[in-house]
Order: sequence, then C-alpha cells, then structure tokens
Amino acid sequence: MPRTVCRFVKPISEAHIDGPGLAAVDVAAGDEQTASAAAKALCDLWWSSGPSRPWRVPGEPGVRVRVLLDIRRSPDGTPLA
Repeated sequence: MPRTVCRFVKPISEAHIDGPGLAAVDVAAGDEQTASAAAKALCDLWWSSGPSRPWRVPGEPGVRVRVLLDIRRSPDGTPLA
C-alpha cells in the first residue's frame, strides 16, 4: 500500500534524527484535541519543536500530530544528566 504524505508535514529526514537523543514522534488519536494534547504532553517533558498542525492520512483512521524531540535537554533547554 503506498504511503500518503500530508502536504503540511514533510517526511522525517536524517536531520531530525541524526544523533543520539533525537527523535521524531508521530502521535495518532481519534480526534485533533486528543492528538494535540498528547503531543503537548511530550513537549512538556523534553526540548521540542512543539506540536505540528494536525493532519489526516486518507484511508487511515484518526488524526496525527508530529513532535521532534531532543531528550538530552529539558523543556527550558538545560542539559539533562
């Protein structure tokens, strides 16, 4: 089955995950409010890009939100031990 890419969210590139402690996370939920809240909860734990705009993939259920995380730093940018 071909993968459909949303026009608002670009594919994950090597730059997003090019080192230890970097992650790209796509959150899937049944509605925009839940997906955005879950993504925001991740952003509250680590330094992040902040949640993307919600998007839907044609033919797949629910809505998705992407977050780029750096788990080496806290949300205020201070390094974690």
